[in-house]
Amino acid sequence: MVSQLALALAALLAGTELLFTALDYLNLTYGARAVRTAEEWVRDELGVDDTDRLLAYQRAKTVLSRAQSWVSLLVLLAVLLSGAFADAVVALTETGLPPVAQGVVLVVAAAVGSRVLAAPFDAWKTFRIEERFGFNNQTVGLWLRDLALGVVLSGAFAAVVAGIVLGAVELLPTLWPVAGWAAVVGLSLAMLVIYPRFVAPLFNDFEPVEAGALRDAVEDVFDRAGFDCEQVYEMDASRRSSHSNAYFVGFGRTKRVVLFDTLIEQMDRRAMQAVLAHELAHWKRAHIWKQLGLSAVRMAVVFAFLGWVTSSEWAYAAFSLPEVTYAGLVVGVLFAGPVLSLTSPLTNRLSLAHEREADDFAADVMGDPEPLSEALATLAGENLSNPFPHPAYAAFHMSHPPIPERIRRLRERHGEESSGDVPSAPTGA
Repeated sequence: MVSQLALALAALLAGTELLFTALDYLNLTYGARAVRTAEEWVRDELGVDDTDRLLAYQRAKTVLSRAQSWVSLLVLLAVLLSGAFADAVVALTETGLPPVAQGVVLVVAAAVGSRVLAAPFDAWKTFRIEERFGFNNQTVGLWLRDLALGVVLSGAFAAVVAGIVLGAVELLPTLWPVAGWAAVVGLSLAMLVIYPRFVAPLFNDFEPVEAGALRDAVEDVFDRAGFDCEQVYEMDASRRSSHSNAYFVGFGRTKRVVLFDTLIEQMDRRAMQAVLAHELAHWKRAHIWKQLGLSAVRMAVVFAFLGWVTSSEWAYAAFSLPEVTYAGLVVGVLFAGPVLSLTSPLTNRLSLAHEREADDFAADVMGDPEPLSEALATLAGENLSNPFPHPAYAAFHMSHPPIPERIRRLRERHGEESSGDVPSAPTGA
């Protein structure tokens, strides 16, 4: 018989999924009305001549993403409510392995299983949706290679995290939430160095930007921004997709700037410089450290909650589980996940503030808001982004302000008279 607590968890998970499904529907319908109302602006400013294509792309991606979420949820509920999870834990306790090893096996199996379950959806997105809309450049062979690498890396990362946390439980039975939290925060910092140097090169080639017009443009932005960074790379993003972007990663001597080759191809030098200046702002204004600080606070709350759950008999009794800590951790994570999702508007507020500050920094560095405005419009148009997300959807999902809002704000704050041309809330939306 399924316990009331198990049913409560199922209701929490399903209710969260229903909420996000409703937000998706609101976003699609709102976005469609808004785009049609501001069709002339979308065409002239974003360079999207076929707004039906933009809307179809957003619809296809959203439907697939939500279908994947529901399938994943149904599989999870089936495993939990059928007793399969409890049976797996019992089987592990009978292997004779140390408790830490048992927990690592369980977590790795869950991580790999999740990755494998997502594979058909990723394949559909890549070879049906991205292909249909002209973004995909990936071969089946490369996709399979990425899948294999992703499975291996997911398993390895899950093993490391589980080993660290369960090792802390073993060594410090009463203080493990503090030790586990500190270790995970340390691992997060380490990943800022490990990812660009050892993980990203497994998937893409990174060529140093050598002396020439591009390097001169990059150095010019560095000089204006008062920034020093020797590691500037061009990434072969076009090997997989025509989507474009740029990012800054690392700290200290390991910091580096990465420009997608698609970004370099799609933008003129001034617009590209503005994007680069925006990315540099996240370092100059300590956004990276502030985000890490917020993440550390959130993780501290989660670890405190996990410490309470794993010491509570109800967490095990509700799912007919043996009282082994790793099983209680899984139960705690399942409860914490929806709560973190439902509180995402609070954390997104900090990210939104950082993005606006970075926009201002870029406009100041360039001495003009138009290069960044042009870059934002190009990114939105080339990537067929939804320029008018529903406010409720944006609150939960978006860490960046909508493109029209960013362009209008840049022009208003930096003295451009054309800011009135940018739609804010199109009539009928």
